[in-house]
Amino acid sequence: MTDTFNVACIQTNSERDVAPNIEAVSQFVRQAHDQGADFILLPESVNMMEPKGRHVREKIVYEEDDAFLSAFQKLAKELNVWILIGSLLVRISDEQAANRSLLINGSGDIVTRYDKIHMFDVDVGDGQTYRESKLYRPGEDLVIAEIPWGTLGLTICYDLRFPYLYRALAHQGALFMTVPAAFTRVTGEAHWHVLLRARAIENGCFIFAPAQTGDHAEGRQTFGHFLIIDPWGNILADGGTDVGFVMAEIDPAEVAKARGKIPSLKHDRPVS
Repeated sequence: MTDTFNVACIQTNSERDVAPNIEAVSQFVRQAHDQGADFILLPESVNMMEPKGRHVREKIVYEEDDAFLSAFQKLAKELNVWILIGSLLVRISDEQAANRSLLINGSGDIVTRYDKIHMFDVDVGDGQTYRESKLYRPGEDLVIAEIPWGTLGLTICYDLRFPYLYRALAHQGALFMTVPAAFTRVTGEAHWHVLLRARAIENGCFIFAPAQTGDHAEGRQTFGHFLIIDPWGNILADGGTDVGFVMAEIDPAEVAKARGKIPSLKHDRPVS
């Protein structure tokens, strides 16, 4: 674990096709880098916000053929910056996809992958029904990774509602946790801020939450409010509903301070 570093979370209004998203997000990454970001995080479904499952099946490709991934590996290497692709929709078989987060280092190499564990199969009252399990295969593994500033735990969007996942990541040493999301407007207005702050407070960790925002194809609406939260639950940055990026200086030592004040990780007890 080293000294402080600058994190940037990007907020996008991704379109349903890949090419315009590469162009738009690349500009934000370059701007964040120019303003001193060391680690830049992108939201969920950043390569395409395609609401129709049949069209997703037509458009997605295997990871090795993904133009979005290739573009941002090259960009990470060019800028010598760490990038978290919050999630790509990638093909894993003829019929199934994965909602996959990929961590890329400053050499453009993929450090680790995380497939979203919890599938968003809900009716939230916004006029749309969501059944991720019809297309996506859920992940099964907790994923942590070492970045230059400490240990990172990876999650995606709906995972936020399952606190045991974050607890397990904290017990595995995560100081920072990522929550790239495309939260619906209805659920975001009700729960986004409080759940993110709760995960930070419960585990004494930093939360980095890049997001989708605004109106998308076929009436899909996302909440926005990309957030950076410290281990005491303070919101260091909230970008509202505009596209762009927010930045904050992160001091990893704040994790030990918060966990020293409230050592709940040490007080965990098994229950039946």
